[in-house]
Amino acid sequence: MKKLFSFQMIILIMLVFTLVGCNTSNTTSESADSSSNEEKPKVVVVLQSLTSEYWNFVQAGAKQAFKDFNVDGTILGPSSESQVMEQINMMQDALTKGPDALVVSATQPETAIPTFNQYKENNIPVLLINQDVEWVDKVTFIGTDNFTAGKKGGELLASKLQKGDKVALIGGVLGSQTHRDRLDGAKEGLVAAGMEVVAEQPADSDKSKAMNVMENIIESNPELKGVFVSSDDMAMGASRGVQNKGVEVQVVGLDGTVESIESVIKGNTVGTVAQNPYDMGYKGVENAIKAIKGESVEKRIDTGAEVITKENAQERLDFLKSISE
Repeated sequence: MKKLFSFQMIILIMLVFTLVGCNTSNTTSESADSSSNEEKPKVVVVLQSLTSEYWNFVQAGAKQAFKDFNVDGTILGPSSESQVMEQINMMQDALTKGPDALVVSATQPETAIPTFNQYKENNIPVLLINQDVEWVDKVTFIGTDNFTAGKKGGELLASKLQKGDKVALIGGVLGSQTHRDRLDGAKEGLVAAGMEVVAEQPADSDKSKAMNVMENIIESNPELKGVFVSSDDMAMGASRGVQNKGVEVQVVGLDGTVESIESVIKGNTVGTVAQNPYDMGYKGVENAIKAIKGESVEKRIDTGAEVITKENAQERLDFLKSISE
């Protein structure tokens, strides 16, 4: 009986040690995973859209920075820039997952500020790219000086026209400060050169709408000589509208997309003012890491803007193709 009891005790002890060993292994494994996750900062990038070429370049920059800085990164954005509330909902959903930083281009700044405040209350740094916001608690704004870029576009258009010529402006979603600044800059450049601005209409950052808006403006203003459009996607639509009407109206856009630069090379548009969206995405993530670590970040990081005409279009096109490969 004693032998039987001793044998049972030995089996029981072995079973206990086996179970303890298994639990210890699981705990260590989970702890290692947690440690690994903690070492990888979580950065959420929320854009105005994920469907256009421009935003694809921003994404490419952000994704490269995720790799270079060992970041657990997520990129979100609605299918259209007009879906303002969907973008806000994406930011709020992302907040519930506890990111370490938010990098965002807000479509409508005043609508986004309450959500930014929620991030601030949770001690999560917010970095703005492409679209600046009048919000005191932002870490930084990384992007183009949109007024200056618009002014360059207006001056480019004016250089192809005669003093007193009639011109129009086509903008994006109403309430977008980015498009407002670009239009204001373009208008200043055009008026200073003696152009007469006879129309200004929104096209909601939509190529098809821009085509229809352009056709309507031409019908109302048969003497129109030029148009400045606050994004290249819309400029392509406006160019199609000009072709449909069979008139000669000079078109200038802003962004510097592959399609727009190819259009400049073909002679369908006069030129564009190229931003550096890849740098916005990359620098947004790079500086988010600095903010997470408590390092100093400049309040304003200008990514620049370059006037593209037939003379330098091919060089710019080659560059864009190289970073998209």
